[in-house]
Amino acid sequence: MVERRPFGSEAAALDAADRVWKGLFPADWLEAFRAHPRIGDSAAQEAAAAEQAGARDASSETLIVLAQANRAYEQRFGHIYIVCASGKSAREMLDLCRQRLHNDPETELAVAAEEQRKITRLRMEKLFAS
Repeated sequence: MVERRPFGSEAAALDAADRVWKGLFPADWLEAFRAHPRIGDSAAQEAAAAEQAGARDASSETLIVLAQANRAYEQRFGHIYIVCASGKSAREMLDLCRQRLHNDPETELAVAAEEQRKITRLRMEKLFAS
């Protein structure tokens, strides 16, 4: 992104971010995933905590099941469950996790990378809005 500066507009910066992300290697995506808090994790960073508000309002039972699904996901794929959580309830995130557990690892890595791209884009849009 630094090498592509300056950007003529917000749209140009967002487009560049999308192109850079899509041009990375799987190892780069996995590195980004490692810096991301787990869905429903009480130690989530401030930005992620706001994005994951649907998990914060969930019942303790739903949070327990979501934590179990997170562990199953990590065991299956070797990285945390990434989902663009903005506007989603804990139940929706849980249902998506359960569905994605049926993906093969290559497909799931692509799905997770796309979810991370969406998260990054939302964060950039918030930065531009402030």
